[in-house]
Amino acid sequence: MSRTDTHADLVLINPGGRDRIYQDLGRGLSAVEPPLWCRLIGGYVRDRGHSIRVIDSEAEEIGPETVARLVKEIEPHLVAIVVFGHQPSASTQQMVGAADATAALKETAPEVPIIITGGHVSALPERTLREEAADFVCKGEGPITVLKLLEAMKAARPKSDLEDIPGLVWWKDGQVKINQPAELIRDLDADLHGNIWDVLPLGNYRAHNWQCFGELQSRQPYVSIYTSLGCPYKCTFCCINAPFDTNRYRTRTPAAVAAEIDLLHNRYEVKTFKIIDEMFVLNERHVLGICDLLIERKYDLNIWAYARVDTVKPSMLDKLRRAGFRWLALGIESGSKHVRDGARKSLKHDDIIDIVRKIQMAGIHVIGNYIFGLPDDDKETMTETLRLAKELNCEFANFYSAMAYPGSRLYRLAQENGWPLPERWSGFSQHSYDCTPLPTATLSAAEVLKFRDDAFYAYFSNAQYLDMITQRFGWETRRHIEQMNSYRLPRKLLEQPIKENRGWANTSLA
Repeated sequence: MSRTDTHADLVLINPGGRDRIYQDLGRGLSAVEPPLWCRLIGGYVRDRGHSIRVIDSEAEEIGPETVARLVKEIEPHLVAIVVFGHQPSASTQQMVGAADATAALKETAPEVPIIITGGHVSALPERTLREEAADFVCKGEGPITVLKLLEAMKAARPKSDLEDIPGLVWWKDGQVKINQPAELIRDLDADLHGNIWDVLPLGNYRAHNWQCFGELQSRQPYVSIYTSLGCPYKCTFCCINAPFDTNRYRTRTPAAVAAEIDLLHNRYEVKTFKIIDEMFVLNERHVLGICDLLIERKYDLNIWAYARVDTVKPSMLDKLRRAGFRWLALGIESGSKHVRDGARKSLKHDDIIDIVRKIQMAGIHVIGNYIFGLPDDDKETMTETLRLAKELNCEFANFYSAMAYPGSRLYRLAQENGWPLPERWSGFSQHSYDCTPLPTATLSAAEVLKFRDDAFYAYFSNAQYLDMITQRFGWETRRHIEQMNSYRLPRKLLEQPIKENRGWANTSLA
Protein backbone atom coordinates (compact mmCIF):
# COMPACT_ATOMS: atom_id res chain seq x y z
CA MET A 1 0.00 0.00 0.00
CA SER A 2 1.40 3.39 -0.92
CA ARG A 3 2.12 5.67 2.03
CA THR A 4 0.49 8.93 1.01
CA ASP A 5 -2.00 11.19 2.69
CA THR A 6 -4.59 10.54 -0.05
CA HIS A 7 -8.07 10.69 1.44
CA ALA A 8 -10.30 7.61 1.62
CA ASP A 9 -13.87 7.37 2.86
CA LEU A 10 -13.30 4.12 4.76
CA VAL A 11 -10.16 2.62 6.26
CA LEU A 12 -10.32 -1.09 7.09
CA ILE A 13 -7.76 -2.33 9.61
CA ASN A 14 -6.57 -5.88 10.11
CA PRO A 15 -5.09 -5.69 13.62
CA GLY A 16 -1.72 -7.15 14.47
CA GLY A 17 -0.51 -8.72 17.69
CA ARG A 18 0.99 -11.85 16.14
CA ASP A 19 3.88 -11.82 18.63
CA ARG A 20 1.48 -12.19 21.56
CA ILE A 21 -0.81 -14.63 19.78
CA TYR A 22 1.88 -17.02 18.48
CA GLN A 23 5.00 -15.96 20.43
CA ASP A 24 8.15 -16.83 18.42
CA LEU A 25 6.17 -19.17 16.14
CA GLY A 26 4.79 -16.08 14.42
CA ARG A 27 8.21 -15.16 13.06
CA GLY A 28 8.42 -17.90 10.47
CA LEU A 29 6.26 -20.98 11.01
CA SER A 30 2.75 -19.57 11.13
CA ALA A 31 0.88 -18.40 8.06
CA VAL A 32 0.21 -14.76 7.25
CA GLU A 33 -3.12 -14.62 5.43
CA PRO A 34 -5.06 -11.94 3.58
CA PRO A 35 -7.85 -10.64 5.85
CA LEU A 36 -10.99 -12.18 4.37
CA TRP A 37 -13.58 -9.90 5.94
CA CYS A 38 -11.57 -6.76 5.22
CA ARG A 39 -11.80 -7.88 1.60
CA LEU A 40 -15.51 -8.69 1.69
CA ILE A 41 -16.54 -5.50 3.49
CA GLY A 42 -14.15 -3.42 1.40
CA GLY A 43 -15.47 -4.77 -1.89
CA TYR A 44 -19.08 -4.27 -0.82
CA VAL A 45 -18.43 -0.65 0.14
CA ARG A 46 -16.28 0.20 -2.89
CA ASP A 47 -18.88 -1.24 -5.28
CA ARG A 48 -21.31 1.34 -3.91
CA GLY A 49 -19.19 4.32 -4.78
CA HIS A 50 -17.00 4.87 -1.72
CA SER A 51 -13.21 4.93 -1.62
CA ILE A 52 -11.40 2.50 0.67
CA ARG A 53 -7.97 1.79 2.08
CA VAL A 54 -6.77 -1.33 3.90
CA ILE A 55 -4.09 -1.26 6.58
CA ASP A 56 -3.00 -4.83 7.20
CA SER A 57 -0.87 -4.23 10.26
CA GLU A 58 -0.21 -7.96 10.70
CA ALA A 59 1.15 -8.50 7.19
CA GLU A 60 3.04 -5.23 7.11
CA GLU A 61 4.37 -5.70 10.64
CA ILE A 62 3.49 -2.22 11.82
CA GLY A 63 2.44 -1.32 15.34
CA PRO A 64 -0.69 0.45 16.55
CA GLU A 65 1.00 3.86 16.75
CA THR A 66 1.98 3.66 13.08
CA VAL A 67 -1.53 2.53 12.17
CA ALA A 68 -2.95 5.53 14.01
CA ARG A 69 -0.56 7.91 12.26
CA LEU A 70 -1.55 6.55 8.84
CA VAL A 71 -5.25 6.95 9.65
CA LYS A 72 -4.59 10.53 10.74
CA GLU A 73 -3.00 11.22 7.35
CA ILE A 74 -5.78 9.56 5.37
CA GLU A 75 -8.59 11.44 7.20
CA PRO A 76 -11.35 8.88 6.58
CA HIS A 77 -14.99 9.34 7.47
CA LEU A 78 -14.92 5.97 9.27
CA VAL A 79 -12.46 3.33 10.45
CA ALA A 80 -13.53 -0.32 10.64
CA ILE A 81 -11.36 -2.64 12.73
CA VAL A 82 -12.10 -6.14 11.52
CA VAL A 83 -11.67 -8.93 14.08
CA PHE A 84 -11.85 -12.28 12.30
CA GLY A 85 -9.27 -14.98 12.94
CA HIS A 86 -7.56 -17.04 10.27
CA GLN A 87 -8.96 -20.05 12.08
CA PRO A 88 -12.55 -19.46 11.04
CA SER A 89 -13.97 -20.60 14.38
CA ALA A 90 -11.91 -18.29 16.59
CA SER A 91 -11.46 -14.53 16.37
CA THR A 92 -11.22 -13.79 20.10
CA GLN A 93 -7.42 -13.82 20.11
CA GLN A 94 -7.45 -11.04 17.49
CA MET A 95 -8.95 -8.72 20.11
CA VAL A 96 -5.41 -8.29 21.48
CA GLY A 97 -4.33 -6.27 18.45
CA ALA A 98 -7.77 -4.72 17.98
CA ALA A 99 -7.76 -3.23 21.48
CA ASP A 100 -4.27 -1.77 20.99
CA ALA A 101 -5.19 -0.29 17.59
CA THR A 102 -8.42 1.22 18.90
CA ALA A 103 -6.71 2.86 21.86
CA ALA A 104 -3.92 4.27 19.67
CA LEU A 105 -6.43 5.66 17.17
CA LYS A 106 -8.39 7.45 19.88
CA GLU A 107 -5.16 8.94 21.19
CA THR A 108 -3.89 10.14 17.79
CA ALA A 109 -7.07 10.77 15.77
CA PRO A 110 -9.97 11.11 18.24
CA GLU A 111 -12.11 12.84 15.63
CA VAL A 112 -12.33 9.69 13.46
CA PRO A 113 -15.25 7.39 14.39
CA ILE A 114 -14.39 3.71 14.85
CA ILE A 115 -16.51 0.60 14.45
CA ILE A 116 -15.30 -2.89 15.42
CA THR A 117 -16.73 -5.90 13.63
CA GLY A 118 -16.00 -9.62 13.69
CA GLY A 119 -16.92 -12.99 15.13
CA HIS A 120 -15.87 -12.25 18.72
CA VAL A 121 -17.51 -8.83 18.57
CA SER A 122 -20.78 -10.26 17.29
CA ALA A 123 -20.80 -12.79 20.12
CA LEU A 124 -20.16 -10.12 22.79
CA PRO A 125 -21.38 -6.83 21.27
CA GLU A 126 -22.40 -4.99 24.44
CA ARG A 127 -19.28 -6.02 26.34
CA THR A 128 -17.07 -4.96 23.44
CA LEU A 129 -18.68 -1.52 23.27
CA ARG A 130 -18.29 -1.04 27.02
CA GLU A 131 -14.69 -2.24 27.23
CA GLU A 132 -13.06 -0.89 24.08
CA ALA A 133 -12.43 2.66 22.90
CA ALA A 134 -14.58 2.23 19.77
CA ASP A 135 -17.58 4.43 19.05
CA PHE A 136 -19.61 1.60 17.52
CA VAL A 137 -19.77 -2.18 17.36
CA CYS A 138 -21.33 -4.41 14.70
CA LYS A 139 -23.51 -7.36 15.60
CA GLY A 140 -23.64 -9.44 12.42
CA GLU A 141 -21.40 -10.13 9.47
CA GLY A 142 -20.63 -6.47 8.78
CA PRO A 143 -20.89 -5.21 5.18
CA ILE A 144 -24.36 -3.67 5.38
CA THR A 145 -23.78 -2.18 8.83
CA VAL A 146 -20.44 -0.63 7.85
CA LEU A 147 -21.87 0.77 4.59
CA LYS A 148 -24.88 2.39 6.25
CA LEU A 149 -22.77 3.82 9.06
CA LEU A 150 -20.27 5.21 6.55
CA GLU A 151 -23.09 6.90 4.65
CA ALA A 152 -24.37 8.41 7.89
CA MET A 153 -20.91 9.71 8.83
CA LYS A 154 -20.38 11.21 5.37
CA ALA A 155 -23.74 12.96 5.69
CA ALA A 156 -22.71 14.27 9.13
CA ARG A 157 -25.75 12.77 10.78
CA PRO A 158 -25.76 13.18 14.56
CA LYS A 159 -24.61 10.14 16.54
CA SER A 160 -27.90 10.22 18.40
CA ASP A 161 -29.86 9.43 15.21
CA LEU A 162 -28.67 6.01 14.03
CA GLU A 163 -31.56 3.69 14.85
CA ASP A 164 -32.13 2.81 11.20
CA ILE A 165 -28.65 1.28 10.72
CA PRO A 166 -29.10 -2.50 10.91
CA GLY A 167 -26.70 -4.45 13.12
CA LEU A 168 -25.31 -1.34 14.81
CA VAL A 169 -24.49 -1.37 18.53
CA TRP A 170 -24.03 2.14 19.88
CA TRP A 171 -24.48 4.55 22.76
CA LYS A 172 -27.81 6.37 22.99
CA ASP A 173 -28.60 8.54 25.98
CA GLY A 174 -25.93 6.81 28.03
CA GLN A 175 -27.31 3.33 27.31
CA VAL A 176 -26.12 0.61 24.94
CA LYS A 177 -28.51 0.36 22.01
CA ILE A 178 -28.57 -2.77 19.80
CA ASN A 179 -30.38 -2.17 16.50
CA GLN A 180 -32.29 -4.74 14.54
CA PRO A 181 -29.97 -7.19 12.71
CA ALA A 182 -28.99 -6.75 9.10
CA GLU A 183 -30.27 -9.30 6.63
CA LEU A 184 -27.78 -11.91 5.47
CA ILE A 185 -26.41 -11.12 2.04
CA ARG A 186 -27.67 -13.73 -0.40
CA ASP A 187 -25.82 -13.03 -3.65
CA LEU A 188 -22.25 -13.80 -2.62
CA ASP A 189 -20.87 -13.60 -6.16
CA ALA A 190 -22.12 -10.07 -6.77
CA ASP A 191 -21.94 -8.57 -3.30
CA LEU A 192 -19.21 -10.41 -1.37
CA HIS A 193 -16.63 -11.06 -4.09
CA GLY A 194 -13.80 -9.48 -2.09
CA ASN A 195 -11.93 -8.40 -5.19
CA ILE A 196 -9.82 -5.64 -3.68
CA TRP A 197 -6.49 -7.40 -4.17
CA ASP A 198 -5.09 -4.16 -5.62
CA VAL A 199 -5.05 -2.51 -2.17
CA LEU A 200 -3.50 -5.42 -0.25
CA PRO A 201 0.23 -6.11 0.34
CA LEU A 202 0.16 -9.38 -1.60
CA GLY A 203 3.90 -9.89 -1.37
CA ASN A 204 3.71 -10.15 2.42
CA TYR A 205 1.45 -13.18 2.73
CA ARG A 206 2.90 -16.66 3.27
CA ALA A 207 1.61 -20.21 3.65
CA HIS A 208 1.95 -22.45 6.69
CA ASN A 209 5.23 -24.35 6.72
CA TRP A 210 3.51 -27.75 6.38
CA GLN A 211 1.61 -26.79 3.21
CA CYS A 212 4.95 -26.58 1.42
CA PHE A 213 6.67 -29.67 2.82
CA GLY A 214 9.07 -30.86 0.15
CA GLU A 215 9.25 -27.38 -1.38
CA LEU A 216 9.59 -25.01 1.57
CA GLN A 217 10.75 -22.19 -0.67
CA SER A 218 7.29 -21.99 -2.30
CA ARG A 219 5.41 -20.49 0.68
CA GLN A 220 5.04 -17.22 -1.24
CA PRO A 221 3.08 -15.95 -3.07
CA TYR A 222 0.09 -17.22 -1.13
CA VAL A 223 -3.55 -16.25 -0.56
CA SER A 224 -6.66 -17.55 1.13
CA ILE A 225 -10.08 -17.37 -0.51
CA TYR A 226 -13.55 -18.57 0.40
CA THR A 227 -16.23 -20.55 -1.42
CA SER A 228 -18.88 -20.70 1.33
CA LEU A 229 -19.94 -18.95 4.52
CA GLY A 230 -21.25 -20.56 7.68
CA CYS A 231 -21.57 -24.20 8.66
CA PRO A 232 -24.65 -26.42 9.13
CA TYR A 233 -23.14 -28.31 12.06
CA LYS A 234 -23.31 -27.44 15.77
CA CYS A 235 -20.10 -28.62 17.42
CA THR A 236 -20.06 -27.41 21.03
CA PHE A 237 -16.57 -25.90 20.81
CA CYS A 238 -17.13 -23.89 17.62
CA CYS A 239 -18.24 -20.26 17.29
CA ILE A 240 -18.22 -19.99 13.48
CA ASN A 241 -21.84 -18.91 13.23
CA ALA A 242 -21.70 -16.12 15.83
CA PRO A 243 -21.80 -13.33 13.21
CA PHE A 244 -24.78 -14.89 11.43
CA ASP A 245 -27.14 -15.64 14.39
CA THR A 246 -27.89 -18.91 12.62
CA ASN A 247 -26.17 -21.92 11.12
CA ARG A 248 -27.16 -20.76 7.65
CA TYR A 249 -24.81 -22.14 4.99
CA ARG A 250 -24.29 -20.14 1.76
CA THR A 251 -22.10 -20.86 -1.25
CA ARG A 252 -20.54 -18.98 -4.13
CA THR A 253 -20.96 -20.42 -7.60
CA PRO A 254 -18.11 -22.60 -8.89
CA ALA A 255 -17.67 -20.19 -11.80
CA ALA A 256 -17.03 -17.25 -9.44
CA VAL A 257 -14.50 -19.24 -7.43
CA ALA A 258 -12.67 -20.34 -10.57
CA ALA A 259 -12.64 -16.77 -11.88
CA GLU A 260 -11.02 -15.54 -8.67
CA ILE A 261 -8.36 -18.25 -8.90
CA ASP A 262 -7.83 -17.26 -12.55
CA LEU A 263 -7.19 -13.66 -11.50
CA LEU A 264 -4.80 -14.58 -8.71
CA HIS A 265 -2.92 -17.19 -10.76
CA ASN A 266 -2.63 -15.24 -13.99
CA ARG A 267 -2.14 -11.69 -12.72
CA TYR A 268 -0.36 -12.30 -9.41
CA GLU A 269 1.27 -15.70 -10.13
CA VAL A 270 -0.26 -17.37 -7.07
CA LYS A 271 -0.22 -21.17 -6.97
CA THR A 272 -0.49 -21.78 -3.22
CA PHE A 273 -4.00 -21.33 -1.83
CA LYS A 274 -6.06 -21.93 1.28
CA ILE A 275 -9.82 -22.40 1.10
CA ILE A 276 -10.84 -20.64 4.29
CA ASP A 277 -14.33 -22.20 4.49
CA GLU A 278 -15.11 -23.78 7.84
CA MET A 279 -16.22 -26.84 5.86
CA PHE A 280 -15.26 -26.94 2.18
CA VAL A 281 -15.75 -30.66 1.49
CA LEU A 282 -19.45 -30.74 2.28
CA ASN A 283 -21.77 -30.18 -0.68
CA GLU A 284 -20.64 -32.64 -3.35
CA ARG A 285 -22.11 -30.70 -6.25
CA HIS A 286 -20.41 -27.49 -5.10
CA VAL A 287 -17.03 -29.18 -4.54
CA LEU A 288 -16.97 -31.12 -7.79
CA GLY A 289 -18.19 -28.10 -9.75
CA ILE A 290 -15.12 -26.17 -8.58
CA CYS A 291 -12.84 -29.16 -9.19
CA ASP A 292 -14.06 -29.62 -12.76
CA LEU A 293 -13.29 -26.01 -13.63
CA LEU A 294 -9.84 -26.14 -12.06
CA ILE A 295 -8.99 -29.44 -13.76
CA GLU A 296 -9.73 -27.78 -17.12
CA ARG A 297 -7.17 -25.08 -16.35
CA LYS A 298 -4.21 -27.38 -15.53
CA TYR A 299 -2.68 -24.81 -13.17
CA ASP A 300 -0.61 -27.18 -10.96
CA LEU A 301 -1.93 -25.64 -7.73
CA ASN A 302 -1.21 -26.39 -4.08
CA ILE A 303 -4.52 -25.96 -2.23
CA TRP A 304 -5.60 -26.96 1.26
CA ALA A 305 -9.08 -26.98 2.75
CA TYR A 306 -11.10 -28.13 5.76
CA ALA A 307 -13.25 -31.28 5.67
CA ARG A 308 -15.09 -33.65 7.98
CA VAL A 309 -14.48 -37.38 8.09
CA ASP A 310 -18.17 -37.99 7.44
CA THR A 311 -18.42 -35.64 4.43
CA VAL A 312 -15.42 -36.85 2.41
CA LYS A 313 -16.63 -39.37 -0.15
CA PRO A 314 -14.00 -41.61 -1.77
CA SER A 315 -15.54 -40.88 -5.17
CA MET A 316 -14.56 -37.20 -4.79
CA LEU A 317 -10.88 -37.75 -4.06
CA ASP A 318 -9.53 -38.22 -7.57
CA LYS A 319 -11.04 -34.96 -8.77
CA LEU A 320 -9.89 -33.10 -5.67
CA ARG A 321 -6.31 -34.19 -6.29
CA ARG A 322 -6.39 -33.40 -10.01
CA ALA A 323 -7.85 -29.97 -9.24
CA GLY A 324 -4.81 -29.16 -7.08
CA PHE A 325 -5.93 -30.09 -3.57
CA ARG A 326 -2.82 -31.43 -1.89
CA TRP A 327 -3.97 -31.18 1.74
CA LEU A 328 -7.23 -31.79 3.61
CA ALA A 329 -7.58 -30.83 7.28
CA LEU A 330 -9.87 -33.23 9.16
CA GLY A 331 -11.53 -32.39 12.47
CA ILE A 332 -10.95 -35.70 14.24
CA GLU A 333 -10.95 -33.98 17.66
CA SER A 334 -10.78 -36.98 20.03
CA GLY A 335 -9.77 -40.63 20.15
CA SER A 336 -12.65 -41.35 22.53
CA LYS A 337 -16.09 -42.01 21.04
CA HIS A 338 -17.68 -40.89 24.31
CA VAL A 339 -15.88 -37.54 24.17
CA ARG A 340 -16.68 -37.07 20.47
CA ASP A 341 -20.35 -37.75 21.12
CA GLY A 342 -20.38 -35.20 23.94
CA ALA A 343 -18.94 -32.58 21.58
CA ARG A 344 -21.60 -33.46 18.97
CA LYS A 345 -18.95 -34.99 16.74
CA SER A 346 -20.15 -38.58 16.36
CA LEU A 347 -17.58 -40.53 14.34
CA LYS A 348 -16.55 -44.17 14.48
CA HIS A 349 -12.91 -45.13 15.08
CA ASP A 350 -12.68 -47.45 12.07
CA ASP A 351 -14.36 -44.89 9.80
CA ILE A 352 -11.75 -42.29 10.78
CA ILE A 353 -8.89 -44.61 9.93
CA ASP A 354 -10.53 -45.74 6.70
CA ILE A 355 -11.12 -42.27 5.27
CA VAL A 356 -7.65 -41.01 6.25
CA ARG A 357 -6.05 -43.92 4.41
CA LYS A 358 -8.24 -43.39 1.33
CA ILE A 359 -7.36 -39.69 1.21
CA GLN A 360 -3.67 -40.51 1.42
CA MET A 361 -3.96 -43.23 -1.23
CA ALA A 362 -5.44 -40.60 -3.55
CA GLY A 363 -2.23 -38.57 -3.21
CA ILE A 364 -3.67 -35.97 -0.81
CA HIS A 365 -1.91 -35.26 2.49
CA VAL A 366 -3.91 -35.11 5.73
CA ILE A 367 -3.75 -32.71 8.66
CA GLY A 368 -5.34 -34.30 11.71
CA ASN A 369 -6.89 -31.80 14.13
CA TYR A 370 -7.20 -32.97 17.75
CA ILE A 371 -8.58 -31.32 20.90
CA PHE A 372 -7.52 -32.08 24.46
CA GLY A 373 -9.68 -31.06 27.41
CA LEU A 374 -13.18 -31.37 25.99
CA PRO A 375 -15.73 -31.50 28.85
CA ASP A 376 -15.83 -35.31 29.05
CA ASP A 377 -12.05 -35.70 28.82
CA ASP A 378 -9.79 -37.20 31.46
CA LYS A 379 -6.18 -38.44 31.34
CA GLU A 380 -7.28 -41.76 29.85
CA THR A 381 -9.37 -40.28 27.03
CA MET A 382 -6.70 -37.73 26.16
CA THR A 383 -4.20 -40.58 25.98
CA GLU A 384 -6.61 -42.32 23.60
CA THR A 385 -6.55 -39.21 21.41
CA LEU A 386 -2.76 -39.13 21.27
CA ARG A 387 -2.70 -42.87 20.57
CA LEU A 388 -5.13 -42.38 17.65
CA ALA A 389 -3.04 -39.50 16.29
CA LYS A 390 0.07 -41.69 16.28
CA GLU A 391 -1.83 -44.56 14.69
CA LEU A 392 -3.14 -42.35 11.90
CA ASN A 393 0.33 -40.81 11.44
CA CYS A 394 -0.98 -37.93 9.31
CA GLU A 395 1.50 -35.79 7.43
CA PHE A 396 0.80 -33.00 9.90
CA ALA A 397 -1.22 -32.63 13.08
CA ASN A 398 -2.64 -29.72 15.04
CA PHE A 399 -3.12 -30.23 18.77
CA TYR A 400 -5.49 -27.83 20.48
CA SER A 401 -6.64 -27.30 24.03
CA ALA A 402 -10.40 -26.95 24.44
CA MET A 403 -11.38 -23.30 24.64
CA ALA A 404 -14.76 -21.84 25.51
CA TYR A 405 -14.71 -19.31 22.67
CA PRO A 406 -17.29 -16.54 22.90
CA GLY A 407 -20.15 -17.48 20.60
CA SER A 408 -19.78 -21.23 21.21
CA ARG A 409 -21.99 -23.47 23.31
CA LEU A 410 -19.00 -24.16 25.57
CA TYR A 411 -18.81 -20.44 26.38
CA ARG A 412 -22.49 -20.33 27.34
CA LEU A 413 -22.03 -23.38 29.54
CA ALA A 414 -18.97 -21.85 31.16
CA GLN A 415 -20.94 -18.72 32.00
CA GLU A 416 -23.93 -20.66 33.29
CA ASN A 417 -21.81 -22.94 35.48
CA GLY A 418 -19.10 -20.57 36.63
CA TRP A 419 -16.28 -22.44 34.89
CA PRO A 420 -13.01 -20.45 34.88
CA LEU A 421 -12.16 -18.55 31.69
CA PRO A 422 -8.98 -16.74 30.59
CA GLU A 423 -8.38 -13.39 32.29
CA ARG A 424 -7.42 -11.72 29.00
CA TRP A 425 -8.39 -12.28 25.37
CA SER A 426 -4.82 -13.35 24.60
CA GLY A 427 -5.43 -16.31 26.90
CA PHE A 428 -7.76 -17.76 24.27
CA SER A 429 -4.86 -18.13 21.84
CA GLN A 430 -3.60 -21.70 21.58
CA HIS A 431 0.02 -20.57 21.39
CA SER A 432 0.17 -17.54 23.68
CA TYR A 433 2.20 -17.26 26.87
CA ASP A 434 -0.94 -16.88 28.97
CA CYS A 435 -2.95 -19.58 27.13
CA THR A 436 -5.61 -20.80 29.57
CA PRO A 437 -7.67 -23.80 28.42
CA LEU A 438 -11.01 -24.82 29.84
CA PRO A 439 -10.59 -27.26 32.73
CA THR A 440 -12.58 -30.49 32.79
CA ALA A 441 -14.34 -32.23 35.66
CA THR A 442 -11.10 -34.07 36.53
CA LEU A 443 -8.31 -31.96 35.00
CA SER A 444 -7.09 -28.45 35.73
CA ALA A 445 -6.35 -26.00 32.91
CA ALA A 446 -2.63 -26.48 33.56
CA GLU A 447 -2.94 -30.27 33.30
CA VAL A 448 -4.77 -29.96 29.98
CA LEU A 449 -2.22 -27.51 28.60
CA LYS A 450 0.77 -29.61 29.70
CA PHE A 451 -0.75 -32.70 28.09
CA ARG A 452 -1.34 -30.76 24.87
CA ASP A 453 2.23 -29.42 24.72
CA ASP A 454 3.75 -32.80 25.59
CA ALA A 455 1.55 -34.51 22.99
CA PHE A 456 2.77 -32.09 20.30
CA TYR A 457 6.38 -32.88 21.14
CA ALA A 458 5.72 -36.63 21.30
CA TYR A 459 4.00 -36.69 17.92
CA PHE A 460 6.62 -34.74 16.02
CA SER A 461 9.55 -36.61 17.58
CA ASN A 462 8.01 -40.03 16.93
CA ALA A 463 10.39 -42.12 14.79
CA GLN A 464 7.51 -43.58 12.77
CA TYR A 465 6.34 -40.08 11.86
CA LEU A 466 9.81 -38.74 11.02
CA ASP A 467 10.60 -41.76 8.84
CA MET A 468 7.34 -41.27 6.94
CA ILE A 469 8.13 -37.58 6.44
CA THR A 470 11.61 -38.39 5.16
CA GLN A 471 10.22 -40.88 2.68
CA ARG A 472 7.52 -38.56 1.35
CA PHE A 473 9.16 -35.14 1.51
CA GLY A 474 12.89 -35.65 1.94
CA TRP A 475 15.59 -34.91 4.51
CA GLU A 476 15.28 -31.12 4.30
CA THR A 477 11.67 -31.31 5.50
CA ARG A 478 12.61 -33.76 8.26
CA ARG A 479 15.32 -31.42 9.54
CA HIS A 480 12.85 -28.53 9.37
CA ILE A 481 10.36 -30.46 11.55
CA GLU A 482 13.05 -31.44 14.03
CA GLN A 483 14.05 -27.78 14.33
CA MET A 484 10.39 -26.78 14.75
CA ASN A 485 9.91 -29.36 17.47
CA SER A 486 13.01 -28.22 19.37
CA TYR A 487 11.17 -25.05 20.40
CA ARG A 488 8.97 -25.35 23.48
CA LEU A 489 6.44 -22.59 24.00
CA PRO A 490 6.84 -20.70 27.29
CA ARG A 491 3.60 -21.02 29.28
CA LYS A 492 2.63 -19.01 32.31
CA LEU A 493 0.44 -21.85 33.63
CA LEU A 494 3.36 -24.27 33.56
CA GLU A 495 5.90 -22.09 35.38
CA GLN A 496 4.53 -23.14 38.78
CA PRO A 497 3.90 -26.67 40.11
CA ILE A 498 0.73 -27.97 38.51
CA LYS A 499 -2.20 -28.23 40.87
CA GLU A 500 -4.64 -31.04 40.27
CA ASN A 501 -8.18 -29.98 39.55
CA ARG A 502 -10.56 -30.10 42.48
CA GLY A 503 -13.39 -30.56 40.02
CA TRP A 504 -16.45 -28.66 38.92
CA ALA A 505 -19.87 -30.18 38.35
CA ASN A 506 -20.03 -31.98 35.05
CA THR A 507 -22.78 -30.68 32.80
CA SER A 508 -24.63 -32.40 30.01
CA LEU A 509 -23.93 -30.96 26.57
CA ALA A 510 -27.24 -32.14 25.19
